[in-house]
Amino acid sequence: MTTKEYIDSGILEIYAMGTASDSEREEVEMMAAANPEIRQEIGAITDALENYALAHSITPSPIVKPLLMATIDYSERIKSGEPISFPPELHENSKAEDYATWLNRPDLNIAGSGEDNLFVKIIGNTPKIFTAIVWIKKDAPREIHHDEHERFLIIEGSCDILVGDKSNHLVPGDYFAIPLHEYHQVKVTSDIACKAILQRVAA
Repeated sequence: MTTKEYIDSGILEIYAMGTASDSEREEVEMMAAANPEIRQEIGAITDALENYALAHSITPSPIVKPLLMATIDYSERIKSGEPISFPPELHENSKAEDYATWLNRPDLNIAGSGEDNLFVKIIGNTPKIFTAIVWIKKDAPREIHHDEHERFLIIEGSCDILVGDKSNHLVPGDYFAIPLHEYHQVKVTSDIACKAILQRVAA
């Protein structure tokens, strides 16, 4: 096989993407070590893949990191022996006292330090209902839900929840349900972080 035939075979693309078998990888590396044209082609393929990835990359929502960190924290707490709990479902008559079991726990009330705009502590998670205590310092990103109902019970601070072009001002004790298929955003209006019970219920 000539150098051109080897380059045209597709094996270098497989190698550059990291999907080559051990024997293929060893073969490519032996060929590259002996042939500068193959080394150059591998470099060009790698650059092309990187440029494609950068051109098509999507900036993740700012809420992804806090939710990921909260999920890791919750998993570690369960592994360490914390019993799985089932907080009550939020509704228009819900009160902070309904969640006192979690709100009064020192280990679930440690937000406020650091530079993070959003802090999350999960207190219950089933296939149907996700429940967390959240602290929002400035705002939460604009988002939309098609398959889950999002609900808030404000515990401390205040905020405006914008749904479409309507602003809803919330203070401690207020409950608010986000309509499905509606863009919404939270903007904090208090000097302190807005602390709330957040619940997402499968539609």
